[in-house]
Amino acid sequence: MQAGSAGAVNSAEIRRFRSAVWRHYRRLGRHGLPWRLTRDPYRILVSEIMLQQTQVSRVLKFYPRFIGAFPDFGALARAETRDVLRAWQGMGYNRRALALRRLAGIVAAEHRGRLPRGRAALEALPGVGPATAGAVRAFAFSEREIFIETNIRRAFMRWFFRGRRRVTDAEVRRYIGRALDPENPREWYWALMDYGAWRGGGGGRTEGGARGGANPNRRSAHYRKQPRFAGSARELRGKILKILLRTGRASVRALAKETGKSYKEIVRIAEGLAKDGFVSGTKKRTHIELSS
Repeated sequence: MQAGSAGAVNSAEIRRFRSAVWRHYRRLGRHGLPWRLTRDPYRILVSEIMLQQTQVSRVLKFYPRFIGAFPDFGALARAETRDVLRAWQGMGYNRRALALRRLAGIVAAEHRGRLPRGRAALEALPGVGPATAGAVRAFAFSEREIFIETNIRRAFMRWFFRGRRRVTDAEVRRYIGRALDPENPREWYWALMDYGAWRGGGGGRTEGGARGGANPNRRSAHYRKQPRFAGSARELRGKILKILLRTGRASVRALAKETGKSYKEIVRIAEGLAKDGFVSGTKKRTHIELSS
């Protein structure tokens, strides 16, 4: 069905959509994901931070290790940078790991080790934006929250906005509010995310044999193509951190030799890493080391 505004959608269409989502969830839902088997706000928050711009399959490899090393806010707050980064190594977007440790320190010091449940309080924490705050409120506290992430957007774009371009998230949120199951928001959002992932793009056949087609999120007004990782500054940052996790400290010249990059480029990346709190010692421009 093609739609213009939330008011144009009748109750019967919402019911059909809900039925399709729940039907798929009963048949093909990802019921065994470890963060779905808990109501611990800390474990749910860690999963949501990890899932930012990262596939579920990758998170499944690292989530148990991270939780095993840091089982609660207090343990993570007390951890050293190198230990947090080692547990995170391979996840990518390492800034998330440091933000999560800073967040743990704030929760331990200012909230007695308990994650606040209010949206404003959550969004004030490092690394937590509107989507993460909404997900945590729904999954950890069963709040009747309206939030949007990539799979949720995809589900609504494919069902209600066929053929439309430049669809805003404000429009999609109105549909999310109309379709929300107020009695069971936690499981409804799981079902919705699984349905959106199943209806993902890329062409060919998707899970369960359904026809995927082009990714409908590309028709969103907020769509941004992810920059290429190979050869990027982000890739070089990751390589430098990996070396420092092995050595603790290294000369700029040694890093340039091992990565095949210029001395000047290593200094530039190291200064960015220092600004983000990963390393120290860049002022002398000779050696750098992991922050404690």
